[in-house]
Amino acid sequence: MKVLNKLLPVLGLSLCLGAPAVTAQEAQSEAPLPLESLRTFTEVFERIKAAYVEPVEDQTLLENAIKGMLGGLDPHSAYLDPHAFKDLQVNTSGEFGGLGIEVGMEDGFVRVVAPIDDTPAQRAGIQPGDMIIKLDDQAVQGMGLMDAVKLMRGKPGTDITLTIMREGETQPIEIVVTRAVIKVASVKGRLLNGDYGYLRISQFQSHTGADVRKTIADLAEQTDLQGLVLDLRNNPGGVLQAAVEVSDAFLDQDALIVYTEGRLKQAELRYSAAEEDLTGGLPLVVLINAGSASASEIVAGALQDHQRAIIMGTPSFGKGSVQTVLPLNNERALKLTTARYYTPEGRSIQAEGIVPDIRVDPSKVTRVEPAHQRVKEANLQGHLSNGNAKEAAVEEAAPAASEEEQEILQADYQLNEALNLLKGLVIFSQGRAGGG
Repeated sequence: MKVLNKLLPVLGLSLCLGAPAVTAQEAQSEAPLPLESLRTFTEVFERIKAAYVEPVEDQTLLENAIKGMLGGLDPHSAYLDPHAFKDLQVNTSGEFGGLGIEVGMEDGFVRVVAPIDDTPAQRAGIQPGDMIIKLDDQAVQGMGLMDAVKLMRGKPGTDITLTIMREGETQPIEIVVTRAVIKVASVKGRLLNGDYGYLRISQFQSHTGADVRKTIADLAEQTDLQGLVLDLRNNPGGVLQAAVEVSDAFLDQDALIVYTEGRLKQAELRYSAAEEDLTGGLPLVVLINAGSASASEIVAGALQDHQRAIIMGTPSFGKGSVQTVLPLNNERALKLTTARYYTPEGRSIQAEGIVPDIRVDPSKVTRVEPAHQRVKEANLQGHLSNGNAKEAAVEEAAPAASEEEQEILQADYQLNEALNLLKGLVIFSQGRAGGG
């Protein structure tokens, strides 16, 4: 009991013995702490202090206890020491050091949610779903997530060897990744086939919403946009407000985007579109895959529920929980799961993800050249003329894609299918409008 009395003030706890009667709701949060469990805790504390092979400071034991308490809740709650807290703040601003991957814990190993575009991890071939089992010579099992992240970070230019298990592979794979200062351009845009816009969001940062609006405006200045492909594949998420702002760009004012529910009243929030659809209702196809998580799923879910876009690809990751960063003393913080996300129609994203309207798996397509040139009517001698004196126009077609564009579409089957679908939507809408 002596050690218990000593530790309680340090941990900021009280036993609440003999507390006055409270309501059922208050009892859940103010119930007396389990005295027997606290005795067990202090006994373990004493045994470690007395018998561990090397001396351990009280501060180290207490911090490890806090890490274990948070780590035992779910894969996304964590205790942030000053270094980890600073890294988290830097990550949301778009520039940080490391490998460029979003990770979580699963079965004691580090699971890759997604590599971030144009980072060392992506260039080295790290894939969503990879399980990291070793970092250099250190086994990951039993290591806390923040400790693993700390090992992956380091001086730019230095190498780290990731030993991974990958689905479909029978043996572990070793991949050497060179650390770098990660500067993430969260939004990229380009034109496809002349009149179709392509927007790629690699991560949701504080400025992503504004960047999306600017990119759409830039594309609209170059051509009369007919439709857009929004690519959220391998986007591990990020800032919630950025996801709301991106959704707002494609939805009409007051349309519900996402809401959250948790035990605390302040965890129950609703986010709706503040402005009209920036694109005026242009046809929209959204690409997702297993690496699309959190904020990506909020955007895809909102656009799907409002039937504003067709979602294409493979089912998303399924991270539908809200983490709140609660600052503590001494530059430390808790990253604590406080609520769940729900789509406008009340679907929970957690552990389910977003199911695409049209499933398209990554594939490689080989073009088959015809064995010989087929003869057409126009090749027959003495064929009748068109009758409208526009025979030359028969050979006219849509603007040919550039060589670079052809390579992009040939290498990315899902994007090619999204573009084909987008063209079909445009043709259908134009035909319907023309037919009254």
